[in-house]
Amino acid sequence: MQMSGAQMVCEAIIAEGVKTVFGYPGGAIMHVYDEIYKQEGFEHILNRHEQAAVHAADGYARATGEVGVAMVTSGPGFTNAVTGLATAYMDSIPMVVISGQVPLSLIGTDGFQEIDAVGISRPCTKHNFLVRSLEELPRLLKEAFYIARSGRPGPVLIDIPKDITVDIGEFVYPDSVNIPTYKPTYKGNKKQIEKAVEAMKKAKKPLLYIGGGSVLSNASDLVRELAEKTQIPTVETLMARGVMGAKNPLLLGMLGMHGNYASNMAMSETDLVISLGARFDDRVTGKLSEFAKYADIIHVDIDAANIGKLVDVDYPIVGDVTEVLEAMLPLLDGIDTDRFQAWREILKRYDELHPQSYVDSDDVIKPQWAIERIGELVGENAIITSDVGQHQMWAAQHYPFDRPRQWINSGGLGTMGFGFPAALGAKKAFPDKTVINVTGDGSILMNMQELVTAAEYKIPVINLILNNHFLGMVRQWQTFFYEKRYSETDLTFQPNWKALAEACGGIGYDVTTKEEFDAAIKDAIAQDKVCFMNVAVNRFENVLPMVPAGGALFNMMLPQKGEK
Repeated sequence: MQMSGAQMVCEAIIAEGVKTVFGYPGGAIMHVYDEIYKQEGFEHILNRHEQAAVHAADGYARATGEVGVAMVTSGPGFTNAVTGLATAYMDSIPMVVISGQVPLSLIGTDGFQEIDAVGISRPCTKHNFLVRSLEELPRLLKEAFYIARSGRPGPVLIDIPKDITVDIGEFVYPDSVNIPTYKPTYKGNKKQIEKAVEAMKKAKKPLLYIGGGSVLSNASDLVRELAEKTQIPTVETLMARGVMGAKNPLLLGMLGMHGNYASNMAMSETDLVISLGARFDDRVTGKLSEFAKYADIIHVDIDAANIGKLVDVDYPIVGDVTEVLEAMLPLLDGIDTDRFQAWREILKRYDELHPQSYVDSDDVIKPQWAIERIGELVGENAIITSDVGQHQMWAAQHYPFDRPRQWINSGGLGTMGFGFPAALGAKKAFPDKTVINVTGDGSILMNMQELVTAAEYKIPVINLILNNHFLGMVRQWQTFFYEKRYSETDLTFQPNWKALAEACGGIGYDVTTKEEFDAAIKDAIAQDKVCFMNVAVNRFENVLPMVPAGGALFNMMLPQKGEK
């Protein structure tokens, strides 16, 4: 079939089963947008900033497990999208970002809105393409989607010069992809799996260490089966919240800098770490020389480059978590679960000694209470996104996540401004679920223009602003490590949040009491409109436990008894 390059782009998106595209038009991508106007195969959401468009596609991908798609123009359109690409890259999120580029004849001439998109994006994409001919466009589009979703997922950029989008040629979309230099390993080595199983049977203090790869692999049911079959205690990273389910008795909690006492002590005393789709990030390990220093390590990861990158691994297994566990579970029949009873009792005692807790107040709303309360009010039906800071950690610590993909946040890059557009993407994917963006009075301002997007397209996400009039996490570090010199973190000067939301077509609430909190949440859900819920919380509340940067996991700063 003869068609233009712009038509080919639209036809490829439809062929890949994409239902929603997020983007912002401009000169170099204009021919593609003209074809978007004519087609009916997918919906396009006009975000009000390119960064937000990419974050929205990211949120869609995290909520569904499918490839998210965003579209931007050249020059500043692309550079605005880079933060979104980097956010997705750090967390291994499958996305395809299509950018316009100046015509081929102008590349390298410093033409209007020209930028080296391929060069800039190389460090923060799984792969990128500059399309050089119309003939290769269908193949490259197919490869972009394949690379994004296969192996260790990640964002792929396809940069298309404007003249190629207007050229006419034959369109044959490939049925399959064959890239000789890219062959992801899914099935783990049988002998290595057998050795790992023997190590698990001989261990006295084993620990399951669950990472975001278990979510990406859709391995939650198998991870739960493994824990149940072996009765091995389990910890989750920030990116893995929900894999085990909050009520699972084998789940100790979250590990790392703001992990709970039992989880961090378990990692410090274990004799065998079974890592499933985790990458031993510095916010998890703390001081590497003290991390799991008495343990052998089993590391299952689809990306061979992750294995042994930061810690020495005794049982490396390259493969998809799902396929490795399918091979591993039958070999664990008959494992002696009583062998680990004493270990479980030690960890139970640790949890009783220092549980994940806080001191509530009748005088001021505690942010931890707010998180727990939305869990009680909306619970299983909700998807929770977050921005980055104290609110993010409180959400991770206190929300009762009971399934994977219920928790969406920027873990690796730590991108303020991520939560609101990501919530839009999640809500488009699951319109029947309540979607709440847990944010702060700093982060929410970074993409607040998406109020207009949400109002126009009737995407009713709730922005829960835990407002302490500070850049809270930076303030916390200044309190602990900088002698309370609060340099440029005081956010006392603020907009009228309620009026701001209303001016953009949404609704707003100012909340100062628990009674007002309950009423606002319930009304926001009933109103079915985008909202800002401005909740005044205790200004100097800290996120605890906390492992100081570079410290050992067992050296935690803990809340004092009765601390308010």
